[in-house]
Amino acid sequence: MNVKKFRKLPVEIEAVELNLENQVFLWKWLGENYLGDTGCPEDNYITMDIKTLEGKVAASHGDYIIKGVKGEFYPCKPEIFSMTYEAV
Repeated sequence: MNVKKFRKLPVEIEAVELNLENQVFLWKWLGENYLGDTGCPEDNYITMDIKTLEGKVAASHGDYIIKGVKGEFYPCKPEIFSMTYEAV
C-alpha cells in the first residue's frame, strides 16, 4: 500500500485560551459541555474538564478550547494550535 499525502480543508473554528481570566466566559460558552474545573488560583493555574465527542477530556492551563465545525468542543495544546491555525 502506498502512503498518500493529505491537506486539511480550510475551515474556520472558534477558540479560546484557557486561563483564569477566561474561566467564567468558558463556563458559559461550553454550556452543558463544561464538566468542572480544578487548579489553584493562587498559582494562576487552572484545568477544566470538557465533554467531547470522545468523552470527558481534561484541558490544561494555556490549552486552547476549540469549537469545531459541528459545534463540538475539544482542547488543543498551544504548540499544536500554533502550527495548525492562524487568525482570520
